[in-house]
Amino acid sequence: MPGGVIPAKLDFKGETPYSPTYRDVYHSADGGPAQARHVFLAGNGLPERWRGRERFVILETGFGAGLNFLATWRAWRDDPARCRRLHFVSVEKHPFSAGDLALVHRRYPELRDEAAALHAAWPPLVSGAHRLEFGEVVLTLFFADIAVLRELSLAADAIYLDGFAPAKNPEMWSHQAMRHVSRLAAPQASLATWSVAAPVRDALSEAGFSVDKRAGFGGKREMLVGRNTRGKPVTVTHFERRAAVVGAGLAGAAICERLCARGWQVELYERHAAPAEEASGNHAGAFHPIVTPDDSVLARLTRAGFLYALARWKKLAALRWDACGALQLARSDKEARSQEQAARDLPGDYARFVDAGEATRHAGVPLRAPGVWFPAAGWVQPRSLVRAQLEACGERLSRRFGVELQSLPDAPVVVLANSGDAPRLAQVPHLRLRRVRGQLSYLPQDALDAPRVVLLRGGMVLPPLDGVCVVGASYDLEDEERALREDSHAGNLERLRNIVAVHAVPEKLDGRVGFRAVTPDRLPVIGRVAGRVYGAFAYGSRGLVWAALGAELVASALEGEPLPLEASLLKALDPERFRRRAESRARPG
Repeated sequence: MPGGVIPAKLDFKGETPYSPTYRDVYHSADGGPAQARHVFLAGNGLPERWRGRERFVILETGFGAGLNFLATWRAWRDDPARCRRLHFVSVEKHPFSAGDLALVHRRYPELRDEAAALHAAWPPLVSGAHRLEFGEVVLTLFFADIAVLRELSLAADAIYLDGFAPAKNPEMWSHQAMRHVSRLAAPQASLATWSVAAPVRDALSEAGFSVDKRAGFGGKREMLVGRNTRGKPVTVTHFERRAAVVGAGLAGAAICERLCARGWQVELYERHAAPAEEASGNHAGAFHPIVTPDDSVLARLTRAGFLYALARWKKLAALRWDACGALQLARSDKEARSQEQAARDLPGDYARFVDAGEATRHAGVPLRAPGVWFPAAGWVQPRSLVRAQLEACGERLSRRFGVELQSLPDAPVVVLANSGDAPRLAQVPHLRLRRVRGQLSYLPQDALDAPRVVLLRGGMVLPPLDGVCVVGASYDLEDEERALREDSHAGNLERLRNIVAVHAVPEKLDGRVGFRAVTPDRLPVIGRVAGRVYGAFAYGSRGLVWAALGAELVASALEGEPLPLEASLLKALDPERFRRRAESRARPG
């Protein structure tokens, strides 16, 4: 089911949560939090092992009802000598709905505060990575089959091997799964599990873990603990936590915020006298994911970026935005059939195919086409987003505005977030960027049937903001004209008429021209360019969706933290992809 997941079915065996699908309980009948503390925390030598550490990483193979996470979080909060930052990475094929999760957690009042925070941040049930941040506790959930372990990037200090019994769910405990766990284990990583089944012990031994039995919990006489014996010391490049960021638009502001949140000192360079003076200075912009029948790389990346941006924006002050919803209207019957197929298995709180009548009810104006309804999408004022992120940096940020750099600045780390100008400062081999001129038209709200949601159909129209509806945009390749043009306004109006009714258009329209950089594959460039230089640019028209996630990826890579995306998606963003493709094309045959 592309993009979607099959939620867990909740039942109870007495007072214990039970899965009718796997015919097994989620934890011991003697108590879930107590089992978590005995088996997984104590079995991994916690909290003692994380004390005095800058960062500690835990990998779990089955999130279930999240009791191991909640109990670990509580132990971390209660420990005055705790590590500064705790990462908890977990995989779950069948996550609970938010309602069922809350129903389960009512049985554990000792974890009430942590559970309430988890419920408030719980994501829609769509596949892929979900990074949920609770201060210095970071939960990265992968809603996926256990095979996703091969796509994770992390070094776990402790491992919680959980899941239904090996006889009920053998894939979770297979030799292949344990080999993936071994790859993700840091040198001398510990592990613990309630299972002492011989096949589990054999799989762990083959994967390089030494295992021993220990007194079990409740009705189980024994449990297993282990230690990674194959891990080699990891060579980590320790940067001074100081960086220069080039570009004060959406990409650069997001990078600054994510680095400063981790304690970095950042110098921000911008050639203009103020931030958000290029495309980030538009009156308003739309943010929304896309869906495709095959759940393409683009669909998966926009989903990850969209959901992460929503989570981050909710924590920013003075941000001007509205998650009013967005409608991606079909332009033909064929496109409508494709949309219906793409949205079929997705949860309604993420995306749903609607007919023209329901689309009209959402929009509040007459519409003639069906489409995909994204209830959590909407509009944001980019300039307010840039400013909110820069303000969140506090005193860790130094601003160097009105500075046109001719070479890389002197800093241990440089992050290029300056769109199409980035390759001028650091070459990306075989990258061919194209420059796109985009002209928006600003219409008074009484000039059209102004919608109350974002409408998209070959162009876009936003709900009125300060009495103005943003309409657009033109897509002019390699066009350097900065002045507003009548032909671009005419094209925007033509696209608008395919969406809503247009009334009296003013003789003289206002608007704005911005320039964006796009790659041949229309995906951004995010990651290490060379040495101390990283890139976060070429976001095209999707800067609002990709900037926050791109910043988190760069910051996580610099800190050596677990990465919040699967390897296949990281590869699709990697600056090295252009060189790899060129070399592949050059090979004989």
